Parts: sequence; C-alpha cells; structure tokens
Amino acid sequence: MRPDPTTDTAPRLIPAGRAWVLDVVAAVLVIVPVFAPVPFPELRAANPLEYAIAIVPAVLLPLRRRLPRTVLLTCIALYVTALVLGVLLPGVALSMVIAAYAMADRLPRREAAPVAIPAVVGLVAASIVVELTTGLDTRFLQVGLMVSLAGALGDAARSRRAYVEAVIERARRAEQTREAEARRRVTEERLRIARDLHDAVAHRISVISLNAGVETSTLETRPERAREALSTIRTASRDVLGEIGSLLAVLRAPEEAAPREQPGLARLDDIVESVRVAGCDVVVRDELARDDPADALPLSVDIVAYRVVQEGLTNALKHGTARRAHVLLRRDHDEVEIVITNPLDHAPATASPSGFGLVGLRERVESVGGHLDAGLAPGGYRLAARLPLAAAPGGTP
Repeated sequence: MRPDPTTDTAPRLIPAGRAWVLDVVAAVLVIVPVFAPVPFPELRAANPLEYAIAIVPAVLLPLRRRLPRTVLLTCIALYVTALVLGVLLPGVALSMVIAAYAMADRLPRREAAPVAIPAVVGLVAASIVVELTTGLDTRFLQVGLMVSLAGALGDAARSRRAYVEAVIERARRAEQTREAEARRRVTEERLRIARDLHDAVAHRISVISLNAGVETSTLETRPERAREALSTIRTASRDVLGEIGSLLAVLRAPEEAAPREQPGLARLDDIVESVRVAGCDVVVRDELARDDPADALPLSVDIVAYRVVQEGLTNALKHGTARRAHVLLRRDHDEVEIVITNPLDHAPATASPSGFGLVGLRERVESVGGHLDAGLAPGGYRLAARLPLAAAPGGTP
C-alpha cells in the first residue's frame, strides 16, 4: 500500500479497530494442532497439563501488543516446559513465532534486541539439552530459525512503517511550507501592487488637482495661465491613465511575464519639471556622478531613490505652504543620501503628511536595507533616506 500524504500515519494491512481478527486467527492456529489427529505421538498432548500448556498461548497472544516481552518469554517458557515433558507442541511453537514478530514490530530495535537475542539463544540451548538428555528430536535448529526470522520480519515491518511515517511527515511539512510561502508571496504582491498604484496615481493626481485650482482662479483674469494649467492637466491625466493601464496589464499577465519597468533617477528631470509646472519651485542639488558606468547605482537602489524623490515632491506639492522644495542627492561613502525639504510659512494643522504613501515608501526603503526619516524640521518638512549601495538581496522595491 502506498502512503497517503494527507494522513498522519502510515497505512496498515488491517486497521487498528479490526485487530481482533488477527487475534482470532492466531488463536485458531495455536489451538487446532492440539486436537488435530496427527500420526506422531510426540506432537500430541497426552494429559491435562500438556493440554493446558498448548492452550494457554492462545489466551496470551492478544496481550502481545501491550506486553510484547512478557508474552514472548512466557511462550518460550511454555515451549521449553513441553519439551521437558517430552512433547512437541506445534501450536506453542507457532505462538513463539507470532510473539517474536509482534515484539520486533512494536518495540524499537534497541529495546527488542536485548530481549529477543538472549531468548532465542536460551530456547536453542534448552532444546539441545533436552534432546541430548531425553533423545527427543526437538528440531531446535528449525525452531530457532523460525523465531529469529519472525523477529527479523517484524523489525523490517516496523522500520518500513517508520520510514513511511517519516516520508508522510516530510510531505506534510513541505505542504505547510508551500502554503506559508504562497501566503507570503501573495502578501508581498499585494503590497507591491499597492505601492505601484500609489506611485502611479498620487503624484499626477496632485498635479491635476493643483492645476485645476489654478485654472479656476485665473480663467477670466489670466486666460493664458489657465490654458497652461489645462495643458498640464491634459498631460498629467494622459500619463496617469497610461500608468494605470500598464499596471493593469501586469496584473492580467501570466506569472512568467517580465515585471513592469520601473523608473530610476534617469527620469529625475521629468518628475521635477512636472512639479515646477504645477507651481512649486524646486531646487535640485545632484551630487551623484552617474555618467560613468562604474558609478551607476544598483538597479533596486536607483528605483527606490526615484520613488523617494517622487514621494517627497508630491508631499511638498500637496501639503507645502510655501510652494518651494529642495532636493539633495549625494553619495556618502557606501550609501546614497536623499533629502527633500520644503519650507513652511506657518505650522500646518497636522504634524506631518500622513497616509499610505509614506508607509509604502518606508517599505521600499527597508527592502533594500535602507533607513527613512520623515517629519517636521526647523523651518519646514524634511524627508530623508539613506540607501546602502550594496542593496539587501531579495528586495522588492
């Protein structure tokens, strides 16, 4: 029978609840030879004591599962007693075989061997002594081999069952590991989609909202400024629709499809220009040397650095009161430092921008082994990130 990985134990030929069937069969096999008309007098019981010795093993065998050592030693003692009385009882010999198999099947080898080996040796020695003293053909060699073989078969059955149980346990643990890994991947994918959706939409929606306000206030007084605002809204809305379409294409694509291309600091001018068009004056101090391929940032760090700048400028655009922002990018030994600050003319009603943007950004930064600080600073709001150039392996920015 093959093991079933969905169960916790190895299969048995006969279920535990039907073990009485084996007990009945064993009792019949032990008792029948006592009353069978065999032509050899030495194989038949001749008095009540011999009949009792022949029948007692049938009563003891059902106890072999709970008391395997006791049952085996008792059956051997009864067999040797019958030899001393000058009779060979096949049923008692069979009971020794059954008891030896049961003990080896139920007990670990280190517990069964110290009992089985001396018992078989004692059985053979006693049989030899009886044969030499009484002349009875005890067939000690055959009996000793039968009992030894039964013990070996029982040990093999126990070993196979232990092996099958170990295989089933490994399969069960592997299944649990796969399920946990699947849940982890689903969670990571949900977080990645949430971050990508926020990055794709939040910045451009902020640009659209601010330009819509500009267009409303200057429609009659400065129509040329209103036309610029409408042009910016049209461009930003087209871009955000393209980003959403790209994200939906990734969600619909099979798992084997290539991941969506992520922007890096090469597109820094685009994000800065979009904020300037929205009416926020941005000063960029870029001290990163990216022209030389040897100085290029790792891809994951490059993506996260761009997202830090994007989130910082988006917050400055949405929550800033002075319509100004400053961006600093520089290399500090084996780290990249990014600082975005925007002055505040007065303290805002809330202590700092809040929402899922900073939560997702913090997750991105931590995915490459970096550190993010965000909060009020003297004169304004400050968003700072430090990204190690040796990005943490396995990160998903």
